[in-house]
Amino acid sequence: MKQRAVTEKIVHFLAKRWSSEAGYRQVLSIAIPLILSTGAWSIQHFVDRMFLTWYSPEAIAAAMPAGMLNFTIMSLFLGTAGYVSTFVAQYHGSGRDERIGPALWQGMYLAIIGGIVHLVLVPLAGPFFRFVGHEPLVQQYETVYFQVLCLGATPAIASSAMSGFFSGRGKTWPVMWVNTLGTAVNLILDYGLIFGRWGLPELGIKGAAIATVMSACFSFVAYLILLSRPTHDGRYYTLRGRMFERVLFLRLMYFGFPSGVQFFLDMVGFTTFILLIGRLGTPQLAATNIAFNINTLAFMPMIGFGIAVSVLVGQYLGKNRPDLAERSVYSSFHLTFLYMASVAAAYVLVPSIFVDPFASQADPASFIAIRKTTVILLRFVAVYSLFDALNIVFASAIKGAGDTRFVMCMIAIVSSVALVIPSYIALVLLDAGIYTGWTIASAYVSILGLIFLFRFMGGKWKSMRVIEQASYVKE
Repeated sequence: MKQRAVTEKIVHFLAKRWSSEAGYRQVLSIAIPLILSTGAWSIQHFVDRMFLTWYSPEAIAAAMPAGMLNFTIMSLFLGTAGYVSTFVAQYHGSGRDERIGPALWQGMYLAIIGGIVHLVLVPLAGPFFRFVGHEPLVQQYETVYFQVLCLGATPAIASSAMSGFFSGRGKTWPVMWVNTLGTAVNLILDYGLIFGRWGLPELGIKGAAIATVMSACFSFVAYLILLSRPTHDGRYYTLRGRMFERVLFLRLMYFGFPSGVQFFLDMVGFTTFILLIGRLGTPQLAATNIAFNINTLAFMPMIGFGIAVSVLVGQYLGKNRPDLAERSVYSSFHLTFLYMASVAAAYVLVPSIFVDPFASQADPASFIAIRKTTVILLRFVAVYSLFDALNIVFASAIKGAGDTRFVMCMIAIVSSVALVIPSYIALVLLDAGIYTGWTIASAYVSILGLIFLFRFMGGKWKSMRVIEQASYVKE
């Protein structure tokens, strides 16, 4: 009888939480298109790495360090421009739709700055990867991959800002369709340009980079067409609001730049970790790359939940309803944790499902050692995935309120103290093995997750806002 009563209470709680405002249904209505969108990106990433594994061990070994370095630098701008969605959410929640277009355009101007920075870095790629000291052929591939990816920075950053126009208002289906079609473009060009199919040249890792850049350009054009619709311009000033506004741009930088720095520092930590692992040898680097790639396939869809959390928090704070903002966050956490726990179990119980696609066209002799190591690394991924659910939800929640400086500071401190320095000591000074390095990385993710949970529970975020008062007068 007792067990039945407990079961009935749980069922009643779930049914009430499903239908209530800020409950499971509302979260999923915003999150599902974003999950599909980020899921499409993770599939693109997964297949790209799988093709490169088929092409050669050196290509897959080079793709992760060079790709992560490029994304690390770009993340500074992506995180800042992507914060447009929080401005859009709070403006929309407060009923001030005419300010949405101008906020969006400040992110577009930032994308131009980001593109210029990446172009300056192109000639520096060769000296940098020679300094890192990977094997000569891997160095050559790393340089080419990084240089081509830099050419796609502006459209990629601008697309991040433009997607915020839709996600910030809770209209997430257009984001899904643009990203899905962009993924299709990338995968088709990937296969053709890496292996030289359909009359296209065989360019190997350079072809993979070109496919990524062309996909970013496609998404940029698609978003621009959608934003140019007269209905959007009439209500949200998506074209009329294109002028540079110094005050609004500085406000975006004030709140968004720490978000970009946080993103950047997090990527710096993991990129440094990858580079240090690369010193152990190509098989260890390839196994690490594959394990992270497998994790990305499962992890990236949950970024959709993180974006949904930021949007709901922003909208409810715009309406001065922090109670509903809090409820939406816990609703998201329940769903995210359930998913991540299921995936973690699969990593441990059936790792071959994830590893076999990489092995299918790879050289059998060279892949034996890589496969064995990757299976063990997936057990580390399984453990830290549970804590990553805390990172995804609670960091996104406080960032959606404007608490970006705390997130930035914690990433800076914990990344240095718990990831970069210990990894350097263990892998370089003490000559420890790959599993020691992965133990350090797992501890880093776990510590961050707990920090963001406790910050959210403290409640300081409830009184924060990123938008100006309604009495704002445009300069």
